[in-house]
Amino acid sequence: MRIDDFDLALLRALQSDGAMTNAALAEVVNLSASQCSRRRAALEEAGLIAGYAARLDAGKLGYGLRAITRVNLRSHGQGAEAEFSRFITIHDQIRAAFSVSGDADYVLDIHVRDLESYAEFIHQHLLPHPHVAQVRSEIVLKTLKDQGGVALG
Repeated sequence: MRIDDFDLALLRALQSDGAMTNAALAEVVNLSASQCSRRRAALEEAGLIAGYAARLDAGKLGYGLRAITRVNLRSHGQGAEAEFSRFITIHDQIRAAFSVSGDADYVLDIHVRDLESYAEFIHQHLLPHPHVAQVRSEIVLKTLKDQGGVALG
């Protein structure tokens, strides 16, 4: 799919506020509401818009602790990787997970209510996992930027 300046403007606006109506988009990108609707549908169909979601304030919802957790596996075969991937998908505390280069195999972004909840997750779930060799944690003290999305220029 070819993306023009109008499509980029639509994507920027929707990334900022996914609940924008086509009428509101029309004012932002200088197209008619029907053109915005067609373009939005085409962007969704092409998979450039993967979905819509509300950004929630974890702290205000009682999830006051965020930890960046680095994990090393004991072995690196397809079975170990697949089993650890399944582990990641079934634990909602893990909000993002990345296979990375460097001194860790994975980096997990974990959100829990408090330090006790984090310790429980680490000691009852992560460390006992048969493929986990090492876990190193950094507790987030202050979030400076948590924008998400894509820098569209």
